[in-house]
Amino acid sequence: MFAEWREFRVDVDPASTPDLLADLTDLSAIRSGSADAVWMAHCVEHLYLHQVTTAIEEAHRILADDGFLCVLVPDLQSIGDYLVTDRLLEPVYESPAGPITAHDMIFGYGRDLARGYANMAHKCGFTAGTLLQKLKEVPFAETILRRRPTRELAAVACKLAPANIAQRQALLAALEL
Repeated sequence: MFAEWREFRVDVDPASTPDLLADLTDLSAIRSGSADAVWMAHCVEHLYLHQVTTAIEEAHRILADDGFLCVLVPDLQSIGDYLVTDRLLEPVYESPAGPITAHDMIFGYGRDLARGYANMAHKCGFTAGTLLQKLKEVPFAETILRRRPTRELAAVACKLAPANIAQRQALLAALEL
């Protein structure tokens, strides 16, 4: 299903050499209905909460009628015990970039912020309910949300409901990536 897709990267940081240097809240350079899928992995938490709806609306606009949006964000509920027991700076998990603390999950990866990458600061955060609420503000036909063992929330929002069980299972499998 996904083998023949072409990746088109959008980023606000020119150092990441994106295909389009742009903010997620303004994808006007991308034609409406031209994308089969939009993958927003660990980016909407870098927006203010009021901007998240605009970014999701832009993703919805550029999606083809049978397209879908996949959103991955840190799961703030999964670190509640770290906050309650005053372990904000203890590693929660190991990532390819190094240990990730509850503080990193809430405010942004400390190492990147210390290097001057201010765009990496988190300006909002998500629980399952908050992410679902934001996705419901945009007219998707169906939204599926899962908690991942990596302390992330993963959601797929479809412009049209999947036509058959095979399509639905493929979308569910995408949440496990």
